[in-house]
Amino acid sequence: MFDQTDPTRLQAANRPAREWIKILSGYREPDTSRSLFELGVTLGPFVLLWALAWWSLGISYWLTLAISVVNAAFLLRLFAIQHDCGHGAYFKNRSMSDWLGRVIGVLTLTPYGVWRHTHSVHHSSSGNLGRRGMGDIHTMTVAEYRALTPFHRLMYRLYRHPVILFGLGPGYIFLVQNRVPLGLMGRARFWVSAMCNNAAVLIGLGLILYFGGVMPILLIFLPSTLLAATTGVWLFYVQHQFETAHWDTDENWQLHDAALHGSSHYVMPAVLQWLSANIGIHHVHHLYSRIPFYRLPEVLRDHSELADGNRLTIRESFRNARMHLWDEETRRLLTFRQARAKFAQPAPVI
Repeated sequence: MFDQTDPTRLQAANRPAREWIKILSGYREPDTSRSLFELGVTLGPFVLLWALAWWSLGISYWLTLAISVVNAAFLLRLFAIQHDCGHGAYFKNRSMSDWLGRVIGVLTLTPYGVWRHTHSVHHSSSGNLGRRGMGDIHTMTVAEYRALTPFHRLMYRLYRHPVILFGLGPGYIFLVQNRVPLGLMGRARFWVSAMCNNAAVLIGLGLILYFGGVMPILLIFLPSTLLAATTGVWLFYVQHQFETAHWDTDENWQLHDAALHGSSHYVMPAVLQWLSANIGIHHVHHLYSRIPFYRLPEVLRDHSELADGNRLTIRESFRNARMHLWDEETRRLLTFRQARAKFAQPAPVI
């Protein structure tokens, strides 16, 4: 943590979130050569590992599976590049970003147009209790949970259970939910995005089946896709689900405060930070989403007070994964047990 006796650092740490916008705007310009380099060192190994895994089918299925597990990390990084494309942060030319995002979306099973819209909604409403429901992981308040019937409490607990969130959920999202534009069913352009993505994915799988049979799909495509999806969902979860996260009612919600204080700084070893394309520096990303991922470390280097904010270690993130209810009184995320204990206490005598 920073030295709280240093007046300069203390003033910077207490700077209103809105004031950071002008400062961070200096980091928004992408470098085309750097963007192409990052794409090359991600897509190149992804293709090579796919080819190596296919070749290894004739040697050992276990070897194939092991290579596919490694390749899931590069698929995750491709999704992170697609994520930057969706924010218009990867190339100076927005059309180039969009077309790259569409192509990568075939590999990540993510219809780019649909995802870009829902993710934009997420950025514009994250932490707003009155605008939950699209592009986020549903989080109830303690009061809302207490008002539920026993059956609906059970449904919420099942939804928030790790087996659902990080086991069945990622596969459902990418293999099933992404096939149709849920929540946007009445708008033609989102159907076009979803159906074009479906067609490209089916053509790719058809070619794999024709030339290699079913085993490349079972031992390369599915394992790498599901593992990358699970890791991606986990990262998204811990970026907004931590004890001191930030939620407010619609009338009290402020975009920049929610961005800076409602997103974590997920501290990871260097190799994991590289493979996840610095997405752990999420509080800075939410505050200024046009910053390319490869420039986020520059921000922390130049403004160490941001490096100190909302820090969340991997060990802490596992503990926070047990917290499921937002308490509006204490402004903390609570476990089900903590919420139950709170309301089991007798009311104070006045």
